[in-house]
Amino acid sequence: MTPRKLIIQIPCLNEEECLADTLKSLPRSIPGVDIVEVLVIDDGSHDRTAEIARQEGADYILRFPNNRGLARAFRAGLDACLRLGADIIVNTDGDRQYDGADIPALIRPILEGQADMVVGDRDPSTLRHFSRGKRLLQRYGSWVVRTLSGTSIPDTTSGFRAFSREAALRLNVISDFTYTIETIIQAGKKRLPITHVPVRSYPTRESKLFHSLWEYVKRSASTIVRIYALYEPLKVFSYLGGLLILAGFIPGVRFLYYYFTGTGGGHIQSLLLTVLLIIIGFQTVLIGLVADLIAGNRNLIEDILFRLRCLELGERLPRIEEVDRKYSEAQRRRGSGS
Repeated sequence: MTPRKLIIQIPCLNEEECLADTLKSLPRSIPGVDIVEVLVIDDGSHDRTAEIARQEGADYILRFPNNRGLARAFRAGLDACLRLGADIIVNTDGDRQYDGADIPALIRPILEGQADMVVGDRDPSTLRHFSRGKRLLQRYGSWVVRTLSGTSIPDTTSGFRAFSREAALRLNVISDFTYTIETIIQAGKKRLPITHVPVRSYPTRESKLFHSLWEYVKRSASTIVRIYALYEPLKVFSYLGGLLILAGFIPGVRFLYYYFTGTGGGHIQSLLLTVLLIIIGFQTVLIGLVADLIAGNRNLIEDILFRLRCLELGERLPRIEEVDRKYSEAQRRRGSGS
């Protein structure tokens, strides 16, 4: 039997104060796994992050000369882990937010063949080091992502997550901001079995990803809209077009009222607005149709990319029935509440 290798990747930006404790907390022996290795991704740090990673026994260090952003660091880490032969990849933060002792529970659904992606649930509503506003945003933001992705993940912004090799091969992170929301939406749209497990979370320093809560909300919302529109363009543009057409009927009704009461001549601008909104609405729907055709081509390109990755890494392509069986089992467990 081929040994199972787990690689724990840690994207870092100036984490010299916390990285040593983070690395010391990581398990080096896990039941069901033969090899456990650590990859530190130094995303253009200006401190001793890379030096501390070497001192504390990181197996691999991937260094960028300048800061590329969390999403790109995560994407580069996945690619490196695949090339290093990882069967399971765990992503965690370098700020000691997550407990390394939870990794065995995090990867168990993958080891048991129940999921290809597992997200650590911090239960943000109970975290006292989160402000009330942040807890509310986490709650409603996660609900939006669950609704759009068709998944049941309660903590969609958690960076503590595990991926099977197949999931890492299939996911394509295109965002420059963060990977957390995008990978969940992609997993749902690509029908990858995804689940969650409870994990512990500890207070950390202020996020380096954003400078204010408003900036985080704005960038997260744009990421959600962009990724959902990428996978469901017809729905997005049809809804927008429908709203414009509906809005166009309001001044139209107003014009008809004045027209039949004999004073329509002075309200011709309402008729012009109606025509304009209806035309723009239909054009928006047509854009959705074109975008849907482009999305079909994108699906073919992603499938080709997946196959090229498999060929490059010497992978055996999974049979269709294997993918469908795993997805069906995940759906059945979700329905039974297990």
